[in-house]
Amino acid sequence: MKRLAAAAFASGLMASAAFAEDVTLTMWTESSNAPEGVFAKEFSDMDNGIKIDVREVRFDDLVAETLRAFATKTNPDIIAIDNPDHAAFASRGAFLDLTPMVEQSDQIDMDNYFDGPRSSLTWGDGVFGIPRASNTIALYYNKDMFRAAGLDPDSPPATWDALYEAAKKLTDPSNDVYGIAFSAKASEEGTFQFLPWVQMAGGSFDNINVDGAAEALDLWKAFFDEGLTSPDTLTRGQWDSTGTFNGGNAAMVISGPWELKRMAADTQFDWGVTLLPVPSDGAPRASALGDFNLAVFANSEHPSEAFRFLEYYDSQVERVWPEFTRMPSRKGVALAPTGNAKIDAAAPVFVEQLQYARNRGPHPEWPRISKAIQDGFQSALTGQKSSKDALDDAAAAIQKIMN
Repeated sequence: MKRLAAAAFASGLMASAAFAEDVTLTMWTESSNAPEGVFAKEFSDMDNGIKIDVREVRFDDLVAETLRAFATKTNPDIIAIDNPDHAAFASRGAFLDLTPMVEQSDQIDMDNYFDGPRSSLTWGDGVFGIPRASNTIALYYNKDMFRAAGLDPDSPPATWDALYEAAKKLTDPSNDVYGIAFSAKASEEGTFQFLPWVQMAGGSFDNINVDGAAEALDLWKAFFDEGLTSPDTLTRGQWDSTGTFNGGNAAMVISGPWELKRMAADTQFDWGVTLLPVPSDGAPRASALGDFNLAVFANSEHPSEAFRFLEYYDSQVERVWPEFTRMPSRKGVALAPTGNAKIDAAAPVFVEQLQYARNRGPHPEWPRISKAIQDGFQSALTGQKSSKDALDDAAAAIQKIMN
């Protein structure tokens, strides 16, 4: 199917390739093994007169390095960038408004994308990219540990209180096992993991201290204060948090579908995945909306060729799940079986969780807003402030940024 789809796209590309002088595009991404890196190599191997040089830039450095590159006009033609950072560049004129090209495209239709990913691509009346994929977070749990602790592995915790009680029962210091693992790092990963708890309490990034948000932060603090999570939860990212679970040193972990292949390969125990617990029975659900967008820089000398690659990427979107365990951002794309029973059993949970996933922003000052959120939850978790005071201070800082 992959080869047929690529061949069909290539035939159409060559048929309309009056543009095709040999040109070389540059693309930055956090991983050449991500879908855009793999698809760029395929696209370059086609006889279409377009080659793409892919450069890897560390995730933590991507925004700062891209800002510097744009200021000095050394930026690439195409970039894969975390979706909450998209607005910062689009609002400053760094990204090309693709609206005219999209309107004439036979491949890309913005109405085909889910609302969350689509809203992260737009600024004003313009369209400034396409989504690479989407992801979200849910709760993985070790069924063997549940059984050993007398907990029902078919009834994982569904509320915050149940999650706390399960974490207490599952924590086993004598065997170096914590009840729960997650990331409370002072980085975008920490914001990604914390914001859904605020949203489930009725808040948002611009209403971070809503009634109930302090209760969410108090729960996180209880995990720390009572030794139910590792102290280095404050400094480690999602990859290392999931590694703690995979290694048998945590009974539960909050993580995403990008970990499924590693989990299926590395774990030696029975595990499952369930929706994020809510504050109480019947409370609204929320989760994070993650993954990257693809954008073309406004100063690219080859915008048409760059857009051709975006069209090719969109034509291959059915592959992002079975090959990369990433959720498609387009409606109506069935998740093809991966051939791994554990991964395929977990997939419907993430599909359901994705229905409740919400954007971070969009806002041009998102990095500063996110930093205020990080400062808020870290100051409470380290005992510098109460949860309420920490979130009140974060809300005040966010209002200054937005006004």
